[in-house]
Amino acid sequence: MLNKKTCMLGAFAVGKTALVQQYVHSIFADRYLSTVGVKISKKALNAGGQDMTIVLWDLEGKDDYVDVNISYLRGAMGFFVVADGTRRDTLDIALALRLLAIDLIGPVPHALLVNKADIAPKWEVRESQLAGLQQQGIPVIKTSAKTGLAVADSFNSLANAML
Repeated sequence: MLNKKTCMLGAFAVGKTALVQQYVHSIFADRYLSTVGVKISKKALNAGGQDMTIVLWDLEGKDDYVDVNISYLRGAMGFFVVADGTRRDTLDIALALRLLAIDLIGPVPHALLVNKADIAPKWEVRESQLAGLQQQGIPVIKTSAKTGLAVADSFNSLANAML
């Protein structure tokens, strides 16, 4: 069975852990628990007819992207950068982390997850910004860890791209 290391990057409280929990366990917890260091979760799946395990490295949130422990990224076959649609600054952090990750591990499969789609009317991130990013070739997916919107599809799509 193949193991594919995948990193979750983003600012504090954007929903990285909640997205992982929704994908791996189909649960959502309302209370916020800050990740310290890295939390590793696994999920077995079949991607493109191939049995594989996606090994999810949920890195602690960083509002200063320079401070990311780059050793956590080594060996990653893919990654997600996560932004909180209700906090515009988290999009800037996610985009900076995306560039950092590409510089360190190369142009591996990845996507920008803009989380909290269940409260989209409260978003500071605008559709025009996301459309501009997509035009630049950055895969953008609107997700909700709370409702599960696009969560499994996002992870499964990345798993297929990593084959």
